[in-house]
Amino acid sequence: MKQTFFTWNHGKLEPHLGNVVQEFPLQLIVNGREIATLIGSPHDLRFLVAGFLRLQGFVKSLSDFKMFSVCEDFGAANVQIKGELPERLKPVLTSGCGTGISFSMPDTIALPSSQDGSYGSRFAPDHIFALMDELAKRADNYRTHGGIHSAAVGRDGSLVLYSEDLGRHNTLDRIAGEALFKSIDLSETMLVTSGRVSTEMVAKAHLLGIRLIASRTSPTDMAIKLCEQSGICLVGYVRGGKFSIYSHPEMIDQHQGSTRITGITGVILAGGASRRMGSNKALLKIDDCTLIEKVYHVMNKLFKEVLLVTNTPEEFAFLPCRTVADSYPGAGSIAGLHAGLAASPTDRIFVVACDMPLLNPELIRLLCTVPHESAAVVPLNREGLREPLHALYDRSILALLQQMIEQDDKCILDLLDKVGATQVPWESYQCIAGAEESFRNVNTPEEYEAIKES
Repeated sequence: MKQTFFTWNHGKLEPHLGNVVQEFPLQLIVNGREIATLIGSPHDLRFLVAGFLRLQGFVKSLSDFKMFSVCEDFGAANVQIKGELPERLKPVLTSGCGTGISFSMPDTIALPSSQDGSYGSRFAPDHIFALMDELAKRADNYRTHGGIHSAAVGRDGSLVLYSEDLGRHNTLDRIAGEALFKSIDLSETMLVTSGRVSTEMVAKAHLLGIRLIASRTSPTDMAIKLCEQSGICLVGYVRGGKFSIYSHPEMIDQHQGSTRITGITGVILAGGASRRMGSNKALLKIDDCTLIEKVYHVMNKLFKEVLLVTNTPEEFAFLPCRTVADSYPGAGSIAGLHAGLAASPTDRIFVVACDMPLLNPELIRLLCTVPHESAAVVPLNREGLREPLHALYDRSILALLQQMIEQDDKCILDLLDKVGATQVPWESYQCIAGAEESFRNVNTPEEYEAIKES
């Protein structure tokens, strides 16, 4: 819409003919009852209406609509749905531009199940930048006269749906509505938006199955909290080859393009008391890098997801990985193994201790490919001793682990005997340079000094 306006420029007023944002009020009538007036841009109003009703929980599919009519001449949408509206609707004014409205603002969002693969989502930085660049190219209105917000959802850096509106909350409603009309599944997609990310945006994204939200600006504190709870990776300040991650940094693929071991989750155990060391050995440093960072960097290059089992997650907040707590605190490494298997999105896990800074990637890859008929694969060192905290375990032993812990049988070597673990002899991997160094750990000050000098 073009309009003449004036610009104050170096002491004088100059007339200009330019575009201004159109604001369109749309009366929404559902089952004969006026429930809201939506304020938005005048294009594709059917998507806005359908998406709004979908994200308020009133409809789930097109079959839920008995009648759907949008009259732009009268500024009204008349809709009949199969379900009944709540007798009392409690509107919440949201932080969207011009103030949005919602009938379902959550304080909390249920965590996704770790068993359904939801924690396995990974997003490449290049794909985030590519989708944000595509959003910028599409946002012609914003460039010409400002005031218009835009949003897009995509997979692997390719745009799936795009929308723009004067209200940032409306952009996601429009995407939800268009996806409904076109039968597009938005689960596991990423959302990029030009506006600030608020709780309403997070709640709506969660309902659509979106796993990453990225913005050129910053999120609110409550949005960060909801993203943490819902398993959504929240990214802000996407500009100039950089971005900030506010929740679930483990979902960012730091080694895109590398070949990782599939079907196995890496697990680091960091629940020991470090009594012989006298301080938390995981936080000891070698060459300005903590022991656990060295362990994490190797594991992260090998496995799609790395879990950290610890009862003190605040001590390891600097690691961009998911943390899980022992179900049986104080029960030792066997309890950590139980927690790792229970939380893993895959049936098999490769377990290491947090104080093993010389892990050998080639050896770990070999152990993960050894044919086996038992529920565990464990290497034997040069002396023929088993290395249970550098080994592969299957979820099928969870019940046995629980039984052993409850019977106060906490010996992990006993576990290997009971499952008939596949043993990999030293001769099978002695050709790998430095392989046995992979088993070295740090329990005492003397061992720490020795490993620093090696």
